[in-house]
Amino acid sequence: MRTIRTMLGSLLAIMLLAAPLATAQADEVNEAVLDLQHQWAKANYATAEGQKEAVFKALVDSSAGLAAKYPQRAEPKIWEAIIRAGYAGAMGGMSSLFNAMPQMEQGRDLLLAAEKIDPLSMHGSIYTTLGSFYYMVPGGFIGFGDKDKALQYLNKAIALAPDDMDANYFMGDYWLEQKKYENALPYFEKVIALQDVVERPVYSQGRKAEAAEKLAAVKKKLHIK
Repeated sequence: MRTIRTMLGSLLAIMLLAAPLATAQADEVNEAVLDLQHQWAKANYATAEGQKEAVFKALVDSSAGLAAKYPQRAEPKIWEAIIRAGYAGAMGGMSSLFNAMPQMEQGRDLLLAAEKIDPLSMHGSIYTTLGSFYYMVPGGFIGFGDKDKALQYLNKAIALAPDDMDANYFMGDYWLEQKKYENALPYFEKVIALQDVVERPVYSQGRKAEAAEKLAAVKKKLHIK
């Protein structure tokens, strides 16, 4: 009995020692991911078009390094995927699609890997991002695009985080792409009505500006003033 008690005591001591280390690691990852979010927002909303590709390329390298450092955390994988999509979107020239597709494929695979670690990470961002990938990427022989899969993922994202800015924006954008303007309308309206994400002001204002522009396009199609 004494031996068991001793072992349990030792185990408890190890757990107590490990807890601060785990908390410190979590804080480090969260801070690093928040920094990536700020850099992404600056690259996406406050960088000249001609400079975006180079800026996103550097961000890909940073995010990949963070994901490699913390392979058992979902958040760095999610943000590496998002940044790779930004890099793909910033590519120009005749070969842009050929160069962009590997970035989107790597991003998809990172999101699927993150789902296995923690499917609820970052308020359902895995499903929001997968949904956006599946409707933005061409299908057929070119890419993995699939409108049905996109809607499944976006519905899952909305169910997990009904007040998330991105979940609503991309659901609205999905319906806009499908020319289902009545369906798109309430999602863009909701994005604009949501409170800004306190720690991400550049992102919040940028996303709302995008939503406002697309809402105007939707209202024009529906003949709403």
